[in-house]
Amino acid sequence: MLTLVVPGLIWPRQALADLSGGLPLPAFSLLLGRGRLQPGPAADTTAMLAGSLGVAGPLPAAALRRLAFGHAADDAEWLCLDPVRLRFEERSLVLDDPRALALEAAEAEALAMALAPTFAALGELDVLAPQTWNLRLSASSPSFAELEQSLGRAVVPLPVQPAYSAWRQTLNEAQMVLHAHPVNQAREAAGKPLVNSLWPWGGGRLPAPTSSHHDRVWSADPVVRGMAQMQQIDANTLPAAYAAGPGKSILACFDELAAPSHLGDALAWRDALLRLESAWLAPALAAMRSGQLDSLRLLAPGERNSVELLVDRTGLWKFWRKPRPLADAFAAAKAP
Repeated sequence: MLTLVVPGLIWPRQALADLSGGLPLPAFSLLLGRGRLQPGPAADTTAMLAGSLGVAGPLPAAALRRLAFGHAADDAEWLCLDPVRLRFEERSLVLDDPRALALEAAEAEALAMALAPTFAALGELDVLAPQTWNLRLSASSPSFAELEQSLGRAVVPLPVQPAYSAWRQTLNEAQMVLHAHPVNQAREAAGKPLVNSLWPWGGGRLPAPTSSHHDRVWSADPVVRGMAQMQQIDANTLPAAYAAGPGKSILACFDELAAPSHLGDALAWRDALLRLESAWLAPALAAMRSGQLDSLRLLAPGERNSVELLVDRTGLWKFWRKPRPLADAFAAAKAP
């Protein structure tokens, strides 16, 4: 079986019809017509993947992604502390997609070196990758908003409770350090987006491993790969396209629709949908027809509802079931 998690598929019905209109999606439409659709409750992408892997939440994202970057498991408490850009939009600060920063390794190291003393009272800064930073906490931290769910949205100030006081002060000081740093001055001169804040999220310690029926995980998300490694499951980044292999139960996350969906980038979303069709759904359909794949399970998480599509080889023979438009299957539930 191939279990394919696709965040960013669910939109309001008319928006989804407009976005997908005119796109050649023969494999997707046929799979929708021949498969079984099951609506579900609102679901978070990472939580959905964690459930598939048998990992209970809340997820310690920082500790998990540390495994994916080759570090040994430990019992320390870690917190994600990623470099980000906040921009003004009307009267609010909005979180941009951190991938747009395209930080280089030397830039990240220089910024982290300058920021380390600012965070010394809270923990030790660790740069896993240019845009992936962790903080080894000296003491437990309060909870923070998840980064992925905050993209493209107005930033909500930290709560006024005492537990957040040190974090509010430290993050303000970090923003001042970043504002004056030579790395940002050089980026501004080159017309590149500035790193003007850090985003804390995903704190906690590694949980005890459990068991899962999957024997391979493909994902660009190091948190997901870390979960797989904790469960002793073979984990790799998502390949460019699906290729059937013998006797494998694969869990894959195609997340190219997620950021365009959060940011409202229609052109990027349509391009990503075409890649999903050509690189994943069409090969999966061909593999089922040839007997190399028994079934495809597509999961679409969303903020108001989720959708599961299950297609098996026998269902493909139901020729009387016509192809189905995307908007009929993945429309968002109406707000209460």
